[in-house]
Amino acid sequence: MAGLGEALLTTVNKLQDLVFNTIGNDSLDLPQIVVVGSQSSGKSSVLENIVGRDFLPRGSGIVTRRPLILQLINVPSEREDHPEDSEIHVPHTPASVAGQDEFAEFNHLPSRRFYDFAEVRREIENETSRIAGTNKGINRQPINLKIYSPHVLSLTLVDLPGLTKVPIGDQPTDIEKQTRGLISEYIAKPNSIILAVSPANVDIVNSEALKLARWVDPTGKRTIGVLTKLDLMDHGTNALDILSGRVYPLKLGFIGVVNRSQQDIQTNKPLAEALSAEREFFRMHPAYRAIAPRCGTQFLAKTLNQTLMAHIRARLPDIKARLNTLMGQTQQELASYGTDGFTGKEHRGALILQLMTRFATSFISSIDGTSSEISTKELCGGARIYYIFNSVFGNSLETIDPTHNLSVLDIRTAIRNSTGPRPSLFVPELAFDLLVKPQIKLLEGPSQRCVELVYEELIKICHTCGSNELSRYPRLQGKLIEVVSDLLRERLGPSSSYVESLISIQRAYINTNHPNFLGAAAAMSSVMQDKHEREKKVAVAEEKRKREARRRKELNGVNGAATPEDDDDDEQNQSVVPVRAAAKTQGRSMSPAIGRDGHRIGQGHAASLSGGGSGQGGGKDSFLNYFFGKENGMASSGPLPGQMPGMMPGGGRHVSQNYEPSIAASFRRGDTRPANLQTEYLGEEAVEDMGLDDPSGPALTEREQLETELIRRLISSYFNIVRETTADQVPKAVMHLLVNWSKDSVQNRLVSELYKEGLFDELLYEDDAVRQEREKCEKLLGTYREAARIIGEVL
Repeated sequence: MAGLGEALLTTVNKLQDLVFNTIGNDSLDLPQIVVVGSQSSGKSSVLENIVGRDFLPRGSGIVTRRPLILQLINVPSEREDHPEDSEIHVPHTPASVAGQDEFAEFNHLPSRRFYDFAEVRREIENETSRIAGTNKGINRQPINLKIYSPHVLSLTLVDLPGLTKVPIGDQPTDIEKQTRGLISEYIAKPNSIILAVSPANVDIVNSEALKLARWVDPTGKRTIGVLTKLDLMDHGTNALDILSGRVYPLKLGFIGVVNRSQQDIQTNKPLAEALSAEREFFRMHPAYRAIAPRCGTQFLAKTLNQTLMAHIRARLPDIKARLNTLMGQTQQELASYGTDGFTGKEHRGALILQLMTRFATSFISSIDGTSSEISTKELCGGARIYYIFNSVFGNSLETIDPTHNLSVLDIRTAIRNSTGPRPSLFVPELAFDLLVKPQIKLLEGPSQRCVELVYEELIKICHTCGSNELSRYPRLQGKLIEVVSDLLRERLGPSSSYVESLISIQRAYINTNHPNFLGAAAAMSSVMQDKHEREKKVAVAEEKRKREARRRKELNGVNGAATPEDDDDDEQNQSVVPVRAAAKTQGRSMSPAIGRDGHRIGQGHAASLSGGGSGQGGGKDSFLNYFFGKENGMASSGPLPGQMPGMMPGGGRHVSQNYEPSIAASFRRGDTRPANLQTEYLGEEAVEDMGLDDPSGPALTEREQLETELIRRLISSYFNIVRETTADQVPKAVMHLLVNWSKDSVQNRLVSELYKEGLFDELLYEDDAVRQEREKCEKLLGTYREAARIIGEVL
């Protein structure tokens, strides 16, 4: 069993050397004994007693400012006459007499052996100052020290800075926090055995070492208590209850030791004499005589050795499992950097072709949505292209108002210009064509922006197609992106030109025979229907006003008072007769006037104004009557025989002095209609939308108002048809000419541009940082494999 224990400890030491030399940290959480204690508790003296040499720095304040990983390695003695020395820890002869079979080595100085332990102390001090500085601060980077001796038992110990409360001298103000954090980092590892050193001349309840140990090991399963300074306790007191486990129970128990006093250290009392004095103290002390075999440095060293061996034996399977996990993670990381299977010159072409294929496949799969690395944070690839088509482009088309930039003056001017010197019988079709084509042009801007957005998204996809393996070769990756970007740039021009031609095609031929087009008749019917609805609202409001006026008249008439409404009614009744008379005397005109019900005055529908019409003719009849006229009325081309202009049939002149010329006559002369009649005909909202209420705007005749509204509705109807067609055709064109073309051509373009032997050396230039990371990963994997081999020798 002893041989197996030594083999286990040797295995752990090898693993520790391997891990610290290659990784720089204890990633395997190897079993070790961590020494914890307050400042001046005797930690250093305990370690020196175990080793049997003075090798640790001493002084005031914190002397141990870096973790010291101490490996004690038992080696066979060169002397034949003392074979028993290999089983004890007490040096009987100096190193010089023993044939220099005791020496020390530092990991940072692997080629140098220290036979003088005073030089070991100075090297520890120098190395501590080199890393931690000279301001008494601490540092987490450990110092690795190995001591080979036939007088020691194999152990692995970690000496940590002593706990302190008050910063002294140049120490940082948070020195206590730093020290506690460093100690907690080591003792919190489940594979660490805690050696808690406490002075016996201080109450055990104030032990900072035991307090920290209980925080990470509340059950005390992996804590060994060490009581120092038993010889300095007050006379009449002892620590027997503590050493017996009756005060503070620990599974591994307490062990008492007696170190050299400060005077012994200053007088350089040999450790051999100090250890003999320690044995004599426990053997002769009346309180500790019964437990003397379980006290002292020799018993402590054997206990630590046996405990560490048992702990290694128990934890080694877990270490092996941890090692297998680390190997798997490292292999996966190494695979992400790529392998060197194609580094030979004969394989360069195959490697470049393989990387090209992966790049092209990644580009295509990102567009198709089949990539294995789909983002869950934002839209990308093909989903982003769909979003551009459906939301960005679609919404931009929907926000276009077909007539928002057409004023009433624009429409009237277009109508007048399209007729030339001749008066028009109906709204000219040329005016509709002239006005609708610029409106269709409004669709070109959003369409071209759609092409640009898709192009930008494809460029973005191209830049995100690189893998970790491809990142090894930054020049190749840059060339791949450059070639694909050039391909996309070449397709951007034809795609934009085709989209532009789609809009030009729509403007080239205005198909008013489209089944979804509203048409002149339907548009006119819609205009008249809106007019009638507004007239009904006006009539209802007028009737309500009259009822209110009558009610007030009745209330005021009780007292015999006249009301202002009476005068208004009389004046209104007087004005009706001249208007109707003017309607009867109106002749046929090329620009017929329109009555209040929308029928033509003077050619077939004068009766509707005079109250004698039947009210027939609806939307379609009104439209035809407006443009062509119907001879189904009693209209006359001139005044009645014997009747003077302006006279009623009875011959009486009823036009008041304040009355303006008749409205119908003013329409016949082409005069503008008053603003109040515009409002009555079109409604207040329509007047505001068309800008008719603007004093600086144009004043329109009723015919012009009707023509303007009709043109607006026809433009809106046809524009909606073209908008729907554009919303359907532009995405199809972009997908065919830009997206699908790029997907189909990317592989061939990459091969034709980059698969050239003269470019292989340049393209396969490897990034230095990636190469270093890969080499580091390979070294780490080799370390883990070697560790697995070492563990496999004992398991």
